Amino acid sequence: MKERIRTERIALIAFALAATAAAVLLLGGVRAPRRAWSPVTLDPVPASSAAAEGTPWHLAAQRATEERGEPTGRQAKVEVPSQLRHYSDSRRFLAIQVAEWKEHGVRTPPDYAGLSALIRGGELVEVPAATESYVLYGVGALADSGPFTHYDKPSARSVTIYGEEELASERARLEESAAHARAGLDALRAEADTLAKGERSRRAALRAQIAQREKALEGERESVEQLDVFYGDAKRRDDLFAERESLAALAADFGGRRYDLGDGRSRKEMKVRMLAHLRPAALAVLKELAGSYFEKFARPLPITSLVRPDEYQHRLSRSNSNATRIQTPPHSTGLAFDILYRYMTAEEQQHVMDDIARLRDEGRVEALRENRDHFHVFAFVDGRRPGEELITASLGHSKGVSRPQESDATEEPPSKSEVKARGREASKKESAKKEPAKKAGREAAGKPARGAARKEVAKKAAARPAARARR
Repeated sequence: MKERIRTERIALIAFALAATAAAVLLLGGVRAPRRAWSPVTLDPVPASSAAAEGTPWHLAAQRATEERGEPTGRQAKVEVPSQLRHYSDSRRFLAIQVAEWKEHGVRTPPDYAGLSALIRGGELVEVPAATESYVLYGVGALADSGPFTHYDKPSARSVTIYGEEELASERARLEESAAHARAGLDALRAEADTLAKGERSRRAALRAQIAQREKALEGERESVEQLDVFYGDAKRRDDLFAERESLAALAADFGGRRYDLGDGRSRKEMKVRMLAHLRPAALAVLKELAGSYFEKFARPLPITSLVRPDEYQHRLSRSNSNATRIQTPPHSTGLAFDILYRYMTAEEQQHVMDDIARLRDEGRVEALRENRDHFHVFAFVDGRRPGEELITASLGHSKGVSRPQESDATEEPPSKSEVKARGREASKKESAKKEPAKKAGREAAGKPARGAARKEVAKKAAARPAARARR
């Protein structure tokens, strides 16, 4: 009897486990636990894939981009609400965002130094790299490890930001480098003057070296001229020194963490973190959309772009023709962010679009479903659309910069095919650069060009009849 009861219990437990497993499969798999994350304990956006491994950001990114088992992104069939489409006059989309910037006098950063001032002044707030409901995926993709630079918008030129001692050191370095280049040139030219007429291969090799040294010397001159343009005027020089101090102050204590402005890796990490900021009104909208999405699908919402300085936007426009080039791009205001829908199913996309459409009907945001796998969302400072007169006045500033179903370019990690293509292109450029030196080397090794050899043979043949006549 006991054995029979024991067997029935085992069978009942097995049946319950099987039923639970079937229910989980029908509901779309195991969902992430809905625990509360503490942003204070999370690291900033990782500056590299190696830094991301095993972090809360890495786990959230995996969850946001995992395979759905059905069409996603542009392959999914969706009905785009009218609220996320362009107006009949496509310029109006950007004009509304420009009007908001004008109405509230929103300060925009021309470069990282300007961005540091907004961060230190509390105008922008940091967006954690990952929370339960959203993950920053691709933010700061173009941030590099180079020195911080000042960006001059009228000329679209950048110059390295130095402190007083650093500027003196850089000038001394340039002078020493130029003197070394001139001495090398003089030596090469002197050697060329001593060559006999028959030493053609050596002369060709020296010419190649002289051209290379002259190019380097011209680069040094241009660097000196640029320093004179930006640091020659006393007021402009003091402004640049002030920008350096602002960056140094932020680097010394960036939310409790210190960054070394003299170290390339540390600079890149700092830049990526600076780009993970928004104005409070935009962050509130982001959290609302992300919370709704997580509540429905138990996935973090992937966000690819937040604030962008003008210099960063200009660099982005060189690699992406869809990047807007108007005077004040929406992302430079800190009021815009982009949502990546590449990995979303039709149901997921529809849910997010319906939420955005509701916010737009309420007059809280301007939005667009872009063809490049993103929803662009722009939040109004006080939750109210700018006046029609201001929008109309701003239409002229947006003329010719907007394309159907596109706003400005977005940031995201490159695909494997893009990485390979860039590698092939870089190899071609490197080979092209080396070709002149290879040619000079061949000539130096006693291999004259075929054209020159043919001319020499023809000259000898023409001289034979004259020699016979003299005899």
